[in-house]
Amino acid sequence: MNPAQVDLKQTVNLPRTDFSMKANLPQSEPKTLARWEAEDLYGGIRASRQGRPVYLLHDGPPYANGKIHLGTAFNKILKDFIVKSKTMAGFDSPYVPGWDCHGLPIEFKVDQELGSKKAKMTTSQIRGECRKYAQKWVNAQREDFKRLGVFGRWNDPYLTMTAGYQATIAGAFVDFLDKGYVYKGLKPVHWCTYDRTALAEAEVEHEPHSSPSIWVRFALATDPAHIDPALAGKRVYGLIWTTTPWTIPANMAICYHPTFEYSAVEVGGDVYIVASDLLRVTAEKCGWTGETVLARFAGEKVEHAVFRHPFLDRDSLGILGDHVTLEQGTGAVHTAPGHGNEDYVVGQRYKIATYCPVDAAGRYFHAEGASGVLPEELIGKNVWEANPMVIEILRKHSALLGQEKVDHSYPHCWRCHRPTIFRATEQWFIGMENNDLRQRALAAIKKIKWMPTWGEERISNMIAGRPDWCISRQRVWGVPIVVFYCDKCREPLTDRHILDGVVKLFAEHTADIWYDRTPAELIPAGTACHKCGSTEFTKEKDILDVWFDSGSSHLAVLREDNGLRWPADLYIEGGDQYRGWFHSSLLVGVGLKGDAPYRECATNGWALDGDGRPLSKSLGNGVAPEEIIKQYGAELLRLWSASVEFNEDVRISPVILTRLTEAYRKLRNTFRYILGNLCDFSHETDAVSGDELLEIDQWILFRAEDLVRKCRAYYDDFQFHKVYRAVYDFAAVDLSNVYFDILKDRLYTSAPKSQARRSAQTALYRLGYSLVRLMAPILTFTSEEVWPFLGEKGSVHTAYFPAPEELTREIPAAQRDRAPAWDQLMTVRDEVLKALEIARRDKFIGAPLEARVVISAAPGLYGLLRDYEQELPGLFIVSQVELQEGGTETIGVEVARASGTKCERCWKFTEDVGQSAQFPTVCASCASVLGELGL
Repeated sequence: MNPAQVDLKQTVNLPRTDFSMKANLPQSEPKTLARWEAEDLYGGIRASRQGRPVYLLHDGPPYANGKIHLGTAFNKILKDFIVKSKTMAGFDSPYVPGWDCHGLPIEFKVDQELGSKKAKMTTSQIRGECRKYAQKWVNAQREDFKRLGVFGRWNDPYLTMTAGYQATIAGAFVDFLDKGYVYKGLKPVHWCTYDRTALAEAEVEHEPHSSPSIWVRFALATDPAHIDPALAGKRVYGLIWTTTPWTIPANMAICYHPTFEYSAVEVGGDVYIVASDLLRVTAEKCGWTGETVLARFAGEKVEHAVFRHPFLDRDSLGILGDHVTLEQGTGAVHTAPGHGNEDYVVGQRYKIATYCPVDAAGRYFHAEGASGVLPEELIGKNVWEANPMVIEILRKHSALLGQEKVDHSYPHCWRCHRPTIFRATEQWFIGMENNDLRQRALAAIKKIKWMPTWGEERISNMIAGRPDWCISRQRVWGVPIVVFYCDKCREPLTDRHILDGVVKLFAEHTADIWYDRTPAELIPAGTACHKCGSTEFTKEKDILDVWFDSGSSHLAVLREDNGLRWPADLYIEGGDQYRGWFHSSLLVGVGLKGDAPYRECATNGWALDGDGRPLSKSLGNGVAPEEIIKQYGAELLRLWSASVEFNEDVRISPVILTRLTEAYRKLRNTFRYILGNLCDFSHETDAVSGDELLEIDQWILFRAEDLVRKCRAYYDDFQFHKVYRAVYDFAAVDLSNVYFDILKDRLYTSAPKSQARRSAQTALYRLGYSLVRLMAPILTFTSEEVWPFLGEKGSVHTAYFPAPEELTREIPAAQRDRAPAWDQLMTVRDEVLKALEIARRDKFIGAPLEARVVISAAPGLYGLLRDYEQELPGLFIVSQVELQEGGTETIGVEVARASGTKCERCWKFTEDVGQSAQFPTVCASCASVLGELGL
């Protein structure tokens, strides 16, 4: 061939790949998902790990009501990171997703949809509509979760409304009953007057609320001298403070702390008993002046004193309790056992009736259980309407000494967000002291690994201080409490063999059978009440708390016949689940199986906007996952989930997404660079042995080995943000800014099959093959896209994580000892690049290859540079390097114009351009390559 006709550009080994620079994730991801489903990739992963050690993450069931939000997506992606990383670490890590399908939110929505039709429907028909509604949202959410690239047993999830699961729930109740944990009693519970049902602790949220606070006096009816002789013949009053005036009609006692000091203070001829530490603030609130302290005494002196209710014909007993504090008020606590847990507990000690004159809708009625007839103007009024009415009644009876508004945190229903009340009703409870459940749960907590560590203290405090668990609800969409009552004497029928028979029917027909059949059809013939002998029975109408449902999930799902084992290795949910699923699961596990159902428990934070505000439609900052996916693809949501420390609250905004888009592009282009330069390379036939790799190629593999080792540890600790940061920094700094930049000349201008180029390609292959597996749990779609371009078959998700030693296989140990020299050379390179940038800015040179760099170095560094003198031009990407020894400075860099002529092929300036008569415009090195190409 005539050399003049040679197109030198065509002799350069430019990268070639069909791996696109532009990801088009919103379009490409659905195609990948369809292929995975058609190939049953999840089944293939399970088969590939059969017989391996098991790691089990148990899915906390999201509620089947509405579309997923960003927080739900974040949690599901985190779970996917864990399952995929454990799978690639060599575990058999199945993931069975689930849904919580019962409860009031679904029933409420169905009520709205049915409207007036509901009145003509049977309970089973209403439950059928609830089932259809829940299934609709299960199907919708399942597609949303799959769209995120989350792998799992989507074709066979667990649903709390299936027959088997409902039987498990009912069976768990029967077990608790049989073991002596369960009782039915009249106790105050959180009550939503709007939804007309009891609420669990986990169903109560504290929100800002404004309440009227009042100071009310109760006249002492017994001899005051029994409290202190100085009070003989005086007109004495107990003085209470409350923020719930509506509970005054239910007052039965006034509680004092036994050891606090109280003062009897005289004001205008009346004497009031007030805690000494609260006397000054009480005087201010009540507008007292010139008060005189007549006596001081311990609270125990007031025990059994009798006060009179301010406007009812009723005594109010002086009692003692350690729950009384000096934080606010008067040191005397208005006690209404029907409307407060502490009031109830202390009332039981003094055998005070649990009186509750408020119905399910929060309206007053004439209730039995206490003397005194409520004022007629209160009857039929709800408690919120009654507050000002009660205050006015107190004023008329000269019992109101002060009032003001107070803004405070107050319990609200998590569903309707209306304020709740405490209301005594007959409910079913699991006793926390029965069978030492509380202490056993606290002991189990200590054996669990909590992430973050403060989770242990948080749930321990909740378990230690919680009341008995109210497990009954006054609704229809859920699992009924399987108890019968004698029609004649109302004695409960709780024979184990009878209830077990009902549980079996649930497993065959779902719990709907409780409503479809009569008691006679559910109870064996001939069954009689053991108390009165009657054979007629009725069914319990209440259902179980939905937290009992979800808290039983480990019993229903972690079973050998389901291919899983008990307990789970990990539960991971949002921070609200310390009083929710973590809590109820723990109690069910300890109560029925003697231990916690999870070995580790992790918490993820809340999703916030860029300003740290909760994401909310009402604030106008709500972001639906589908909106992000449509614009960027699910891969970016996954990258965002990996970029944040998930234990803390996490922020998302357009700025953050734009920044992550750039980060994704950098990672994608890292793979593209590798794949493009492997276009003519086969790792099976062209790879160079580790001991034959060029030293800089060995150096980058040592760096990658360290990266893999660190990231494997990060994955083990669920520190996905550190994986992301480490890989991104490696790609952006070690590879893009350094190694890839240095490598271009060798890859592009060396002979295609030369040892130098094959050495570079071998290193690139090892890097790519390791990075694609290292990032597969996070960049699920992109890693799958890269995989076949590396010559691999099947799916990257059936592969294993790289072992650190893979990268440095066959590299002699002596070469590892030389790696630090390259770290030092890179420091010199940084100084050279700074000098080159100044020269370019001053227009002394155009491109770095126009430069000759003169380096003066102190003796120690000079020796290192002399050892690597032949490598330095390529390392600095200049045409020539001159070394000089001497000077006190460690290093000095000068930039001069390169000598010689520019090679038209490699663009370096050399003195040997033109030495080849055949190719007079190229340097000797390029002429040699052209010769090898047969030109």
